[in-house]
Parts: sequence; C-alpha cells; structure tokens
Amino acid sequence: MSLAERLHQYALLMRLDKPIGTFLLLWPTLWALWLANRGWPSMHLLIVFVLGTWLMRSAGCVINDIADRDFDGHVARTSKRPLAQKTIQPSQALMLFGGLISAAFILVLTLTPLAIGLAVVGSVIAVIYPFMKRFFHAPQLVLGLAFAWAIPMAYAATLNRIPADSWLLFAACFAWVVAYDTLYAMTDKADDLTLSIHSTAILFGSFDRLIIGGLQISVLLLLWGVAQVNQLTGSFYLALIGVAGLFIYQQWLIRHRQPNDCFTAFVNNHWVGLFVWLGILLHDWS
Repeated sequence: MSLAERLHQYALLMRLDKPIGTFLLLWPTLWALWLANRGWPSMHLLIVFVLGTWLMRSAGCVINDIADRDFDGHVARTSKRPLAQKTIQPSQALMLFGGLISAAFILVLTLTPLAIGLAVVGSVIAVIYPFMKRFFHAPQLVLGLAFAWAIPMAYAATLNRIPADSWLLFAACFAWVVAYDTLYAMTDKADDLTLSIHSTAILFGSFDRLIIGGLQISVLLLLWGVAQVNQLTGSFYLALIGVAGLFIYQQWLIRHRQPNDCFTAFVNNHWVGLFVWLGILLHDWS
C-alpha cells in the first residue's frame, strides 16, 4: 500500500470524510465558551477547544472502530470501514489513537489545573464508551456524558471553577445527545439485534419516538432555563423556536422508522447546535 493510500485509510478511520460528529461535539463546546466568557473567548481558548474537539472526536472514532472491528463487517453501514476491511491493522490504529490523544493532552496542558483534571476524566469516559454497548443497555447515556463533558471544561478553563448554573447547560446537552444518538442507533437497529449489541433504540422499543420527543422537550426547557439564568435576550428565544421546529421535523422524518430517514434526522441535529450558538452570539452582538 502506498503512503498516499495509507494516509487515506487513516483519514477514513478518523472520519475526516464525515464531519457531522465533530460539529455535534463542537457546538455545545462553543455554547459553553461564549456563556462562560460573556462573549467572545480569547483566541487561545478558541484554538485549544476547536482543535481539541477535532482531535478528540477523531480519537473517539478510532477507539470505537478498534472496539467494533469484529462487528462492523456484519453491519451494512460500517462494513467498509478500514479495520473491518483490514486495510489498517489494530496495532496501527492504536498508535494513531495514542498520537491523537497525546496531541489533545498537550493542548489541554495550556489550560487551568481544574480543566486539566476534567480532561483526564473526559478521556476515560471517551475510551470506555465503545465497550459499553456490549453489556450496558443504554450506552447512549455514556456518550451523553462524553459529549457534554466539554461544557464544564470550558467553564473551568475560563473561570477556574464550575458555576452551579453551568450544569443546566450540561443537562441540556446530555439530553440532546441521548436523543440524537438514539436516532443514529435506529439506523442500525436490525443489525444490532442480530449481533446482540445494546442501544437505547432497542431499549426504548415501540416507545422510541415518544421518549425521543420527551428528551427533545427537556432540551428546550433546560435551554430556556439557561437563558433565564444568563439573562439572554430575544434572539436566543427565537433560536429556541427554530430548534423546536427542527425537533418537530425530526419527529416527522422518523414517523415510519425507516433507517435512512432516521439517519437524516440524526444529521439534522447539526442545525440544532448551530441555532443555539447563533442565539447566544446574536445576544452578545445586541
């Protein structure tokens, strides 16, 4: 295999061709940075968290594929991944994972001691998540913790403390992640049942749409609470109306529980994250 082809396989392993996961991790990070700083964060914080988000999402994809290398080949959506195709060896993937984690940790070392400690905990959560689907019926809860963990980190890096009200934002992000990752899991539900892999899509059963709807309502209520605590202006409430519209659209998409429609609903959450950030940004400008 040529160097160019090997690099291409590494890029596929890191999902550089599918940036949706990076965006879904980035948006709540930006929410927290803007709220913690009461406006634009410093260029240092922005670089560390944006680059760190990309590195950690890439590392998460690599460790996920290492954990799932014996399963991915049996799932239509994942059968072409490099480890499933054996175009990359597990030892090579582990070296890539180590390099990505190390680079992320070097960035974190420029932050406050509290943020560094939180980063260590967040890394542990990210590493154990891919293995949870073997025995835990709701691995999406662990993913919710992993993706929301950037929120207390952003506050810790900015203020060297975690204000009590920041946990409202954390809870909103957690509920949002569980909702959209259940949509994602619905695309693989048939394969997961065959392979005995657990997910909330399976756990919720015929109540999946109802529970996702409940989580989405919780997200809206928690974000309304965030707005009240932070005295956000009308632009943020307009953003929440837009988010509510997106959630309704996602419910319409999954009404027949077709895998492709569920995946479309999952990807649509990119706009949810963007709308919330724009609501905060427009508040600052006003």
